[in-house]
Amino acid sequence: MAIRLTTAHSNVAVRRWNSIATAALALTALAAITVTGGVAAKGARPAPTHEATVSRPAGEPIMAIVSISAQKVTFYDAEGWIYRAPVSSGTTGRETPAGVFAIVEKDKDHHSTMYDDAWMPNMQRITWNGLALHGGPLPGYAASHGCVRMPYDFAENLFDRTRIGMRVIIAPNDAAPVDFSHPSLFVPNPQAIAAAPDRIGTLSREADQAAQAAEEAKRTAAVAAAEAKAIPVLLRKLELAKKRADAELAFADKAVGNAKTDETRAKAEELKDKLAQRAAEVATQLDAANATAKSKLDAAAAAKEAFKSAATRKADTARVALDAKLAVEPVSVYISRATQKLYVRRDTHKPAPDGGGEVFDTTIEVPVTIRDPGRPLGTHIFTAVAKNDTGLRWTAVTIDDSDDAKEALDRITIPQELIDRIGPTALPRSSIVISDEPLSKETNYRTEFVVVLSNQPQGGFITRKPTPPADLVANGEAFIDNGFGGMFRRNDSGFGSFFQQSEPQPAPQPQPGIRRRSGQPYYPPQQSQQVQQGWGGPPGW
Repeated sequence: MAIRLTTAHSNVAVRRWNSIATAALALTALAAITVTGGVAAKGARPAPTHEATVSRPAGEPIMAIVSISAQKVTFYDAEGWIYRAPVSSGTTGRETPAGVFAIVEKDKDHHSTMYDDAWMPNMQRITWNGLALHGGPLPGYAASHGCVRMPYDFAENLFDRTRIGMRVIIAPNDAAPVDFSHPSLFVPNPQAIAAAPDRIGTLSREADQAAQAAEEAKRTAAVAAAEAKAIPVLLRKLELAKKRADAELAFADKAVGNAKTDETRAKAEELKDKLAQRAAEVATQLDAANATAKSKLDAAAAAKEAFKSAATRKADTARVALDAKLAVEPVSVYISRATQKLYVRRDTHKPAPDGGGEVFDTTIEVPVTIRDPGRPLGTHIFTAVAKNDTGLRWTAVTIDDSDDAKEALDRITIPQELIDRIGPTALPRSSIVISDEPLSKETNYRTEFVVVLSNQPQGGFITRKPTPPADLVANGEAFIDNGFGGMFRRNDSGFGSFFQQSEPQPAPQPQPGIRRRSGQPYYPPQQSQQVQQGWGGPPGW
């Protein structure tokens, strides 16, 4: 397939690459002859994979499987494979991690924010630390720095056919889905699915009404609280006023007793009468305030409790309404032998508040029973690909086969309460993933499940170093194959080319100036939760 470069920027980059790559290839060939006597220094390479498209009409892609060993990617719809192409995955030390991923973001004309604005066309991100599928040059072997490069035109033609949340499986072997059935797989209820729209409408209205009631209760409680807060101040003020009035009245009474003349006595008595009237008014106000204080304090307490109750109902009805909406979304279930837990993910389709990607619902996390938990299960992905007469047609993909898929599922008891909650409305594209691994650190509220095989290299998660100075490149000190089709004056975060210096790489460290685009890493709520370790890099970039 001919490479079509769609921007002036890319044309300039490729012209630069062509001129430098010619010299690079000559040097590489000379080095190979010198070191190996004419045998390619890259080691044994898989048989080449050619781009192919199925002859039947292709449906929407449900999953992609990248084979590290075969250096190819295959996309599948409900009926089987639909697109196939060669790829270039991570080179030695920067290996593309094997595991289970999903598309979390798409960018037609992406440029690296970590490494010198490197161009990564038709980028489909699978982790927030910089791994993705995207268009790029293919030298015929694993040469990237963690990403999976596809042919330029293939990536471009594919871009608009995939969706956020599509499963991406990166297998160390040449895995493929096979038809699969098992009593533990979800069986939808047609009546529940048919009733779902009306149920969503009813529950949404109830949630809206509860939200309005909570807002009114909040305002009432605020007014009552303000009145209650003023009562002690008012009482104190009236008590001081009464004390002052009583003191003034007592002083006036003494003045009457001490008067020496009739005129003085008359004036003193007149003042005493006024002060007595004032003291009586203050006493009346104080008595009234004391009489109403308890009722206002009781009203404020009642309003506060009413608001708490309304807020609880608001949250409960909102949760139920959201569950009803999520029930008509494909559901993803992950079962981890490492943590003995079952996790559920569903895409809310709400944009992430800190930019990039969508928010996934993460509210369901329950213990799960695994028979003989000390024995490995392997890693198996069960996917509902289409409806059939019995409910759903499922496939299975195994990428780490300690147990075969049936034996692994036989050993797991999914809580009946969970089956009753999510099974009746299970839809095509729903999935169950079983693995020995805990959730990867790359799993967060903006991802589906990220599961990485701990027995496979994970070098692609290492944070790359910035580009070396241009004079070092010109002197050949960093003049090596960069895996992006030549010696660009750019580097990247696993999305393409960069100049790798000859000195040993340091331990992974976060790079200064990296623009963080993701939220914090997801750690499951329980403190006992194991989180997979063994790779560096920031949670976002």
